Amino acid sequence: MRTVTVVGGGLAGCEAAWQLSERGIDVELFEQKPKKRTPAQTGDGLAELVCSNSMRGAALSNAVGLLKEELRRAGSLVLRIADRTRVPAGGALAVDRERFSAEMSAAIAGHPRIRVRAEEVTSLPETYPVILATGPLTSDALAADLARAVGTEQLAYYDAIAPIVAADSIDWSRVFRQSRYDKGEPGEEAAYVNCPFDDAGYRAFVAEVVRAEKIAPRSFEDVRYFEGCLPVEVMAERGEMTLAFGPMKPVGLVNPRTGARPYAVVQLRPENAEASAYNLVGFQTRMTFGDQARVFRTIPGLEEAEFLRFGSVHRNTFVNAPELLDEAMQLHARPGVFVAGQLSGVEGYVESAAGGFICAILMAQRMLEHPFAPPPATTALGGIRTHLARKVERYQPSNITWAHLPELADRRLKKRDRYEAMAARALRDLDAWRVDHLARLPAPREWQASSSLPA
Repeated sequence: MRTVTVVGGGLAGCEAAWQLSERGIDVELFEQKPKKRTPAQTGDGLAELVCSNSMRGAALSNAVGLLKEELRRAGSLVLRIADRTRVPAGGALAVDRERFSAEMSAAIAGHPRIRVRAEEVTSLPETYPVILATGPLTSDALAADLARAVGTEQLAYYDAIAPIVAADSIDWSRVFRQSRYDKGEPGEEAAYVNCPFDDAGYRAFVAEVVRAEKIAPRSFEDVRYFEGCLPVEVMAERGEMTLAFGPMKPVGLVNPRTGARPYAVVQLRPENAEASAYNLVGFQTRMTFGDQARVFRTIPGLEEAEFLRFGSVHRNTFVNAPELLDEAMQLHARPGVFVAGQLSGVEGYVESAAGGFICAILMAQRMLEHPFAPPPATTALGGIRTHLARKVERYQPSNITWAHLPELADRRLKKRDRYEAMAARALRDLDAWRVDHLARLPAPREWQASSSLPA
């Protein structure tokens, strides 16, 4: 059997290497540390957590909480060690960063089927199969070679993300549906939801955007904004009316409640087919999360908005996954090269580990000649794949959200009850998948025997 090359010793790379090796597949894991570090790294261990020690909420009414529970049940190394090195953090899972990295490093280095090589990889390896898990700060040389393989326009080096709000937190009595100049298919519901401002409301909103606290760029970030994708506060600082002639322009719109064109609008666009989540169009921002919540809740109709994702602007190398990857997370342009973790367009520690887990399991199924059987779409693991495959006008990285899972047939449940019901459905479907597919691959006996949480 061929050896798998894994490039990158972060959460995705380590999880992928572990899952493959535990199923009898040899792995060469390339990690450039300690010879070289990215600007965000300070230690020499594997699976270094660079920005925070938190893996976010643990409750099953939280999408990332569900994802963690699924990974536990499926035998994730990252979650096993995170639970063992956790520190008090209220309702979140936070870890001792040094202990976490040390235990991950020891587990990976001590596995008889994993060979860790402290070498920088500057071009796509030619020994297949390969998993690229080099993260958002992929080296310039490797990113350039990847761009040559897939096309420069399919690789983003700087990421601007707009917030996403839950549909059922919008005050629908204050907004209206309409696409500019009523563009769209006849009989089709308008694609956009409009939050209308009057003159005074618009000017007050712009003042709050300018006044809001912003996250300063990190020392290694050379911030160069694209004119076509400027942060909302940068536009607001250029002049009071800049937004009204930019993403908040009201042209081609008529408020049916007044019969007149609004002074300005914030447009919302569905984030998924079920329209259970909406993106604030053009509102990528570097405001702090607290001020995003405060300022954006002054938008008419969003006074009680639940933010499924806050906006951000940061350096982030990622591929246009819906266009470039097949169902097994393999590059169409370079068969044998697979992409996992943040390089594929997921955000967050847990999502990165999940990406590595999924990629490894799908690769193991192929190498061990088992049927192709990805996690069900109703699970959070399946939701990761849904995000990677969902073709949108402008693909952007994302944390796991409930919008990545199909809605329940009964939508009368209150929000928390609905999320808990979706989580219960996900865990039932995950356990069935584990029995029908995951357990048929060679796996650690302790994880085959029980779906309970690690001690």
